[in-house]
Amino acid sequence: MNSTLEHSHDSVSIASRITGAAKHSYLRDFVYGAIDGTVTTFAVVTSIAGAGLDPQIVIVLGSASLVGDGFSMAASNYLGTRTDQQLLEKARAMEKRHIQLVPEGEREEVRQIFAAKGFEGEDLERAVEIITSSEKRWIDTMLVDELGLSLESPSAFKAAITTFLAFCIVGLLPLLAFVYGLIVPAQSASMYIASTIMTAIAFFLVGTAKSYFVDQKWYWSGLETLVIGGIAAGLAYIAGMLLKGIVA
Repeated sequence: MNSTLEHSHDSVSIASRITGAAKHSYLRDFVYGAIDGTVTTFAVVTSIAGAGLDPQIVIVLGSASLVGDGFSMAASNYLGTRTDQQLLEKARAMEKRHIQLVPEGEREEVRQIFAAKGFEGEDLERAVEIITSSEKRWIDTMLVDELGLSLESPSAFKAAITTFLAFCIVGLLPLLAFVYGLIVPAQSASMYIASTIMTAIAFFLVGTAKSYFVDQKWYWSGLETLVIGGIAAGLAYIAGMLLKGIVA
């Protein structure tokens, strides 16, 4: 039976899991960085194809887009994650101040929180006494149960680095056909077709990985990402065709 469960439930395993430091997964940052990188780079490819420009321009603009947009997304992820951490720090300071200034009011909040959980009578009063006997436990309870905040947060730096690497590594795939075309001369059409195939595969695989975060079958998640990426590429291609006369 245990082989079908995500973790063991013996007393030692439970104690280790509960008391151990929280482990954050950065797979989410990788997935969304990879999706954005692939969409952004292939949008450059299709827009240049639509404008009928030299395929070598794809490498120049695509590479610039990878570095610039990848850093921009990583920076945004860093600042967003850091902001969440700062909001938690501010809320912790606020609750500490409230406990110091109006302890009875804060104690009543704890009482009502646990009453809503089903505690009553002596059990309720005992729970309030236990929670409020430690300032840290008291503040943690208010942060989680009153404000709905998480006490743990991922590293903003690791989240940003993961996003940047995913953006650049997976976003490079649409460009590989054109890099290969510089080494082994090939027709522009064949390079665009190869780039399209590689991008479609990347979309599907990244979408499959995304299914680990949502209640969705892996193949539907892969197809969803493929369709959305295809729409983005199609719009870029149309924009390139409409602007073709300007750059011709």
